[in-house]
Amino acid sequence: MLCSVLLLAFVMTACGQRATPGPNSDADWPMYNRDYASTRFSRLSEITPQNVTRLRKVCSYVLPETATFESGLVAVGGTMYFTTSEYTYALDAANCALRWRVRHELPQATGTVRGVALAGNRVFRGFRDGYVIAYDATSGEQVWATQLPPRGGGRSFISASPITWNGMVFIGTAGAETACHCEVVALDAATGRVVWTFPLVPTGEAPGAETWPKGVLVGGGSTWTSFTLDTDSGALYVPTGNPGPDFSGDYRPGANLYTGSVVVLDAKTGALRTWYQLVPHDTHDWDVSATPALITTKLGQRRAMATGKDGYVHAIDIAAGSVAWKTAVTTIKNAEAPLTVEGTYFCPGTAGGVEWNGPAYSPATNLLYVNSVDWCSTLRLDSKMPEYEPGKVFLGSANAFGDKDSRKLGWVTAVDADTGVVRWRYQAPTPMLAGIVATASGLVLTADLNGDFLAFEADTGKLLHRIATRQTAGGGLITYQIGGQQRIALAAGMENRIFETHGQPVVVVFGL
Repeated sequence: MLCSVLLLAFVMTACGQRATPGPNSDADWPMYNRDYASTRFSRLSEITPQNVTRLRKVCSYVLPETATFESGLVAVGGTMYFTTSEYTYALDAANCALRWRVRHELPQATGTVRGVALAGNRVFRGFRDGYVIAYDATSGEQVWATQLPPRGGGRSFISASPITWNGMVFIGTAGAETACHCEVVALDAATGRVVWTFPLVPTGEAPGAETWPKGVLVGGGSTWTSFTLDTDSGALYVPTGNPGPDFSGDYRPGANLYTGSVVVLDAKTGALRTWYQLVPHDTHDWDVSATPALITTKLGQRRAMATGKDGYVHAIDIAAGSVAWKTAVTTIKNAEAPLTVEGTYFCPGTAGGVEWNGPAYSPATNLLYVNSVDWCSTLRLDSKMPEYEPGKVFLGSANAFGDKDSRKLGWVTAVDADTGVVRWRYQAPTPMLAGIVATASGLVLTADLNGDFLAFEADTGKLLHRIATRQTAGGGLITYQIGGQQRIALAAGMENRIFETHGQPVVVVFGL
């Protein structure tokens, strides 16, 4: 049953004023990746390589729940918004005081939802039961709720953070491992009415249906993070996940469109413009999981920089309609080796490569900054063809998502946007999952699973400063300005079974 209950009343700020969403300015971090192009670049410059060592914790907010806290953070007009599976939060961005917290009750409060979108005085987000809900940004009161029906054989859910544009809310579904036919959906921001849908597993006579076998149950195309939008052309860039069953390639011969791809849609109509399949006929669970950054390079090349669990940065040349280059940002081993019943060792493994937080791009350095996971797997195919069973994962393997290597670490890699040449790398002792930010002052900001906030010199990769939060960091990291002062906020305390992390969810804010 839909249940949206306001748990805590709006809390007034110390001066007795309410913080309401303001304009999309350099001071704000107004959406999941800061801008429609998903560059994760901030023009703020108060915090510099020269003074970053003076950073201190300004405030923090400990969430009163245990959660797979991988939410992005959005800060607009003095208020910060973020999500867990059931709850949506609004904090005072100056002092971390709770403004409101609202619950949408779920039968099972598990899994992650990666954030919100804002437009006007409304906050939009999805839930694991397929609902998309709009809240009043000031009070947290529910405005409308729309449930997206499941498609295909199994259940679908929402993990991705939406974006808003032109009076619409864009969001996608996930659930490839349950044979979901995942889709992209546009809803009317005022009413919640579905404007258009685009299936990421085409059926019948739809273009792309010929890349799937007939007469068997398949799924795929999960959307995990968010979308990118070219506001000039109205092109919506959608990263898509693996086909299902995940590992049994013989079960589903063909390219399996539109999985493992960046799909480009007309944002107004949902019509397909083009697609770039980066992992055709994926058999390794190598989702194109992160949102591509839409950039113009120093040499004037218009490119979509896509990263995913295959461990590469793919530079998509938009004018040519092809991939200009790809550069590895983690260990690549046995990537072309066939999966076998006896077992195949490959890198990146099923939990490796670039996960849900995508790259940042600095036009000042012309470098793309990418966090990645260096973790390999040994996977054994099932000796029989998979059979779909409702309520069970649909994989085609004998050892689930594989036996993971005991060795796991991470990288921060800076790649030249024109050439693909690696300019610098930082080896981290843990997988790198948190958000990453580049600033106009020449900093790169991120965090690791040890709970350390990290600040690098953007040009050289020199580690300038480290702050221990003592909570695993796999959520968003943003920078914004409030009261004329630059702040940095981090979502930490990730509870994640795959990455074997435990923590108490917390938002930490730093400043000078």
